[in-house]
Amino acid sequence: MIAAFQLKSSTFACSKILHKSPILHPLARFVTEETVALLFNISTDQIYRIECCRYMVYVHAKGVSRFVSYADFPPILDAELPKTQDFGRWYKRWQAKTAPDFWTLFYSYQFKKARSTDRQLAWGKLVAVVKSLLSATALQKLRDAYAYEKYCRNNF
Repeated sequence: MIAAFQLKSSTFACSKILHKSPILHPLARFVTEETVALLFNISTDQIYRIECCRYMVYVHAKGVSRFVSYADFPPILDAELPKTQDFGRWYKRWQAKTAPDFWTLFYSYQFKKARSTDRQLAWGKLVAVVKSLLSATALQKLRDAYAYEKYCRNNF
């Protein structure tokens, strides 16, 4: 008798990020599927591929086909902390000399999504590292978002 078995899950999660250039851009470490999804207000399932080219990132998703600068991606906890050279790259890219509004949205989202107080604190410390890149109003919004999420976590 031949026993038949079925796989419980036949779905494998694989990265949609492809590095097309043999030379990796220093800011490529901040490119994630989650960040791209938040940037374009789509789900990660709608992303077909993210191609990290030498100087730009190409995003191909449902209804989206765009080139994005590496400087548009905020630093994340899972990567190495920003270096002095990274700050120079960001300032060179941005005309206004402050981070895009998306960074404020991204970090507010991370404060809300943090599963623990320690993780939320780690995100807060990362924001403290890059606070020189943020405008005064963006920094105040992030402080308010952090305080609100901390209050909610401790009282509810």
